[in-house]
Amino acid sequence: MSIWNYAVTAHKPTNVTHSCVGNFTSPQELNLIIAKCTRIEIHMLTPQGLQPMLDVPIYGRIATLELFRPHGEVQDFLFIATERYKFCVLQWDPETSELVTRSMGDVSDRIGRPTDNGQIGIIDPDCRLIGLHLYDGLFKVIPFDNKGLLKEAFNIRLEELQVLDIKFLYGCSRPTIVVLYQDNKDARHVKTYEVSLKDKDFVEGPWSQNNLDNGADLLIPVPPPLSGVIIVGEETIVYCSATAFKAIPIRPSITRAYGRVDADGSRYLLGDHAGLLHLLVITHEKEKVTGLKIELLGETSIASTISYLDNAFVYVGSSYGDSQLIKLNLQADSKGSYVEVLERYVNLGPIVDFCVVDLERQGQGQVVTCSGAYKDGSLRVVRNGIGINEQASVELQGIKGMWSLRSSTDDAYDTFLVVSFISETRILAMNLEDELEETEIEGFDCQVQTLFCHDAVYNQLVQVTSNSVRLVSSISRELKNEWKAPLEYSINVATANASQVLLATGGGHLVYLEIGDGIISEVKHAQLEYEISCLDLNPIGENPNYSQLAAVGMWTDISVQIFSLPDLNLITKEHLGGEIIPRSVLLCSFEGISYLLCALGDGHLLNYILNMGTGELTDRKKVSLGTQPITLRTFSSKNATHVFAASDRPTVIYSSNKKLLYSNVNLKEVSHMCPFNSAAFPDSLAIAKEGELTIGTIDDIQKLHIRSIPLGGEHARRICHQEQTRSFAVCSLKYSQLSAEESEMYFIRLLDDQTFEFISTYALDTFECGCSILSCSFSDDGNVYYCVGTAYVLPEENEPTKGRILVFAVEEGKLQLIAEKETKGAVYSLNAFNGKLLAAINQKIQLYKWMLRDDGTRELQSECGHHGHILALYVQTRGDFIVVGDLMKSISLLIYKHEEGAIEERARDYNANWMSAVEILDDDIYLGAENNFNLFTVRKNSEGATDEERARLEVVGEYHLGEFVNRFRHGSLVMRLPDSEVGQIPTVIFGTVNGVIGIIASLPHEQYLFLEKLQTAMRKAIKGVGGLGHEHWRSFYNEKKTVDARNFLDGDLIESFLDLSRARMEEVSREVQVSVEELSKRVEELTRLH
Repeated sequence: MSIWNYAVTAHKPTNVTHSCVGNFTSPQELNLIIAKCTRIEIHMLTPQGLQPMLDVPIYGRIATLELFRPHGEVQDFLFIATERYKFCVLQWDPETSELVTRSMGDVSDRIGRPTDNGQIGIIDPDCRLIGLHLYDGLFKVIPFDNKGLLKEAFNIRLEELQVLDIKFLYGCSRPTIVVLYQDNKDARHVKTYEVSLKDKDFVEGPWSQNNLDNGADLLIPVPPPLSGVIIVGEETIVYCSATAFKAIPIRPSITRAYGRVDADGSRYLLGDHAGLLHLLVITHEKEKVTGLKIELLGETSIASTISYLDNAFVYVGSSYGDSQLIKLNLQADSKGSYVEVLERYVNLGPIVDFCVVDLERQGQGQVVTCSGAYKDGSLRVVRNGIGINEQASVELQGIKGMWSLRSSTDDAYDTFLVVSFISETRILAMNLEDELEETEIEGFDCQVQTLFCHDAVYNQLVQVTSNSVRLVSSISRELKNEWKAPLEYSINVATANASQVLLATGGGHLVYLEIGDGIISEVKHAQLEYEISCLDLNPIGENPNYSQLAAVGMWTDISVQIFSLPDLNLITKEHLGGEIIPRSVLLCSFEGISYLLCALGDGHLLNYILNMGTGELTDRKKVSLGTQPITLRTFSSKNATHVFAASDRPTVIYSSNKKLLYSNVNLKEVSHMCPFNSAAFPDSLAIAKEGELTIGTIDDIQKLHIRSIPLGGEHARRICHQEQTRSFAVCSLKYSQLSAEESEMYFIRLLDDQTFEFISTYALDTFECGCSILSCSFSDDGNVYYCVGTAYVLPEENEPTKGRILVFAVEEGKLQLIAEKETKGAVYSLNAFNGKLLAAINQKIQLYKWMLRDDGTRELQSECGHHGHILALYVQTRGDFIVVGDLMKSISLLIYKHEEGAIEERARDYNANWMSAVEILDDDIYLGAENNFNLFTVRKNSEGATDEERARLEVVGEYHLGEFVNRFRHGSLVMRLPDSEVGQIPTVIFGTVNGVIGIIASLPHEQYLFLEKLQTAMRKAIKGVGGLGHEHWRSFYNEKKTVDARNFLDGDLIESFLDLSRARMEEVSREVQVSVEELSKRVEELTRLH
C-alpha cells in the first residue's frame, strides 16, 4: 500500500523572492541576505565575492524580509513575516553562528479577506513600528518599545480597499505611510497618512496625489535630505513630495524590482519584465528636486529583487531565470552594455514540466525540466552525483596502485603516471602527441610492485617497494640513495610526502625516515604491539611539505593511532569497534577544519575532527559508502581540496558550510584513483576500474549536476521523450515585442536527445497554444508518434471553444504531420490508453481510436467520452482506470467499460480542492497537489459496504508541502541497487514553481512507524528558526480548514539528523531508544533515495 509516504527535497528551492543588504553578522561586515521562499541564505561580501555563511529552512513561505536597526544598536536585525501570518525578528549570534529569535508572534485575524495583491510588510525608518497589510481594508501595526522589542499589535481601518503598494516616508516627525491604491473606476491615486500610536488610528497625511499613470504599481520612498516618494508606472515615473511634483515619460515597461544605489537616495536601479536594467537619477540642487533622468544600463535576468552591494557590485535575484552577481562598468562594452555578469546562480524555477529519462542508459534517471519563463526560459538536465568526463583510456588489467609525479619540484604539471601491478611497475608519460606512452625512470625498481611513490624536495622522487626506499633525481632520473629494509623483514605498507617517509614492516615495526638533498635517513623506529594495516602523513599543518602528525591503522585491536613526528610518540589511540580492519587512513583539512578519515574493509567510513595541537579525535561519525574496501586519496578541483573514496560505489567527500558531504560518482567500481594534472589534461584524474585505466576531468563537486540548455529567448511549456527516435519534443513559446502589443507564437520543436539541438520545428497557428504533449503508439500500428493537444486562445473568449489534436511521426529527423483532429475546447491532457488516445478537453474526457481509412491514411475517431468536470486539467491512467484532477473539484476516478465502450465515474473526492497535479501511486491510492501548497492522498474504497461508500474517494494522507507542484512523474534520480533496502521503494518525482525537485517515496509500514518516532524526536531536538513550529508548518491548510499532517513524513527534517552535533544526536537516540550508529545508518539509507 502506498499510504505511508516520505516527502523529501532532492534540489532545494532556487527561486529568489527577496533580498536585502546590511550589517547583520557584525557591525563591520556587509551581508547579503537572500530569501528563496522557504529558505534563508546569509552571505558575507568579501574581496573574493560572496561567501556563504548560513543556509537555513524557514517553517513558512516568506512574505516579507527586511533588515532594520533599532536605536542604540550597532548592527541590523532581520524581520520576517510568513504567508501564514507568523512573524519573527532574528539576530545573529557570532558565538554559535546561528540565528537567535528576539521576538515572534502571530498576526492572523479570524475575519478578513486576504489581499489579492500579496502581503506587504514595511518598517518605519526610525524604528517606531512595523506595518503590515495582510487583509483588505486593514493596516496592522506592531509598535516597538524603547528597548527595540515588539509590543502588542493592533489594526487600523484603511478606507482604500484595492491597495497596490504601501511604504513609510522618510524624514517625518510622526510615522507616515504613503498608499498607492486603485478606486472602483480603475483610476490610481496616492494618499498619505500619519500613524498615531497613542490613538491607534490614522491622521490625514501631509499630501496626496490623484490620477496617476494607469499602470502605477510601485512606490520608492526617498531618504533625507530629499525625502518624498517615486511612483513608478508603465509609461511614466513621478517624483512626489509635499513641495514638488516631477514626471518623466519612459518606454512602456513593467518594473518588477528596484535597488537603491546611494545612501542619500539620489540614484536607483530599476529592473523590468524584459530583464532590462535602468538607472534612475533624481537631479537636485541642495535639497530642491529639479527633475528625473533615466538611462538604460543593459540586460540581466528578469529581476524579482535588486540589491546594490558596494563598489558597483549588484545582486540581481530572479524568479524566472538564474540569479546573478553583476558589476556596473563606467564604460560600455562593444554592445553598448554597462552590465558585466560575474557569477550566475542556478535557478530551476519555475519548473513548468519535466520528464525522467535514462539518456546514458546506465539505469540512472535524469530529469529534464522546462525551467524559467519569458526570455529566461531554458531546458535543464539534472542528474544525481558527479560525472567523470573521459578524455583518454587504455586497457590495463590488475592495477594495484597509481601515483603521479613531476619532473621537477617547481613544475606546474605532472609528467609521469606510475602504475603498480603485482610483480612489476610501469611508468607512463604524455608524449608530444598528447598520448600516454610507456617510459622509464632509470633509478626506479620496476621489476617489483611499488607500494608508494611521491615527489620529494630538491627535485627528487621517492619510490617504496617491499625491500627498500629509493631516492631518485627527477631530472637525471638516476638513483641517488637507498634505504634497505632489514633482511628478515619486508615492507608491507608505506606512505610519504615531500620530505618524510613512514613505513611498516612485518612484526609491527614502524620506521620513520626523512629526506634531504640526496640523502634519506632513518630518524626513529617504534615497535607496536600489533601489525599495521594502513598509514598516512599527509601534511595539513602550516608547512605543506612536512607533517607534525602521523595516522596509523592497526590490525587485531582494530584501532587508529595518532603519533607525533619526528619522535614517534603515541598521542591518541581510538578503538574503532567491530571486527573490520581499517584499510585506509587520511589526514585532511576542509574549510579550515582538520579531519581524520578512516575507511574500513566493509565499505564503511569513519570521520573524526582532529585537534592539530593535541592530536585528540572528537565528533565521530560513521557512514556506509559501499560494501567493498575503500581507498582514500585527496585531489583538488577549482582550487578546493576534496577526497576521492574508491570502492564499489565511488564517492567524493567534500565540505560545504563546514559540513562533510558525500556525493556519488557516476562510475561503476573504481579500485584506484590519483590526480593527474598534466599539460594536456589539466585538473584530471587517473582512474583504475575493471580492466582499464581512464583519464578524465570531474564535474563541479555537488550533489546534483545541472546542465543548462538555453532556448534562445523561448520558453518551454511541455516536454516529452521518445526512446525509439532518441528525441525530445518540446512545446515552446516565443514572446516578440515588435509593436506595443506583445505577440506570442507557439512551436513544436524536435530536439536530439544527446546534443539537445533543434532538428525540426512545426509552428502552431496564430492564437493557438500548445497545452499537452505525449509520445505513444496505437493498436495495430507498429509506429510511434508524438501527439500534441492545443487550444485557440482568443482575446474575446473566457474559455477556449476550439483546439486541435496533432499526430506527428519522426521521419528522418523531421516532424511529419500524420493526422489532425479538431476539438471543441482546450486539450489540457493526453494519455496513451489501451492502444487508444485519451484526451481531456475543457470539462470532458474523450477517448479516440486510431483508424485506417480506405486510402491507407489514418485518422483519430471519437469512441466515447465522459462529462461532469469543471475543467479536467490533469489526467493519469492505469489499466482501465482514469484519475482526473479537476480545476476546483479535487480528484475523481473513472473506469472504461470495454463491453459497452463507455467511460463511467466510479468514485470522487467530495472536497473542493483546486488541483495543480495528480499521480497514481498504486491501484488504490492516488496522490494530488493543490493550489494552497498542500499534498494529499485518496484511497479507492472498493470494499465499501454501500454504493455511497464505494462512490467516495477517502482522504488518507494530508501534508503541507509549502510548494506549488506543477507535475508528478514516476521515476528515480539515483541508480537503484536491488540489494539495498531502498532499491525496492517506489518513488515519484515532483517539480515546483520555486525550482524544487522533490521525491515522494512510499514506505513499508514498519519503516514508516520507526521514522515517525524519529521525526517526533527531531521536532524536539531542532527548533524552527524564529520560533516557527514544524508541526504547524506541515499541517494541511486551506481557507476552510487546518488539520495536522498525517501519513506523510518530512524527509528534510529526518535527514537533518546527520548534520546534528554528536551531543544532539545522542539526545535523539535516547528519545527513540536506538543507537546513534543505527540511526545514522538508517537515515543514510534514506538519503540514497535522492
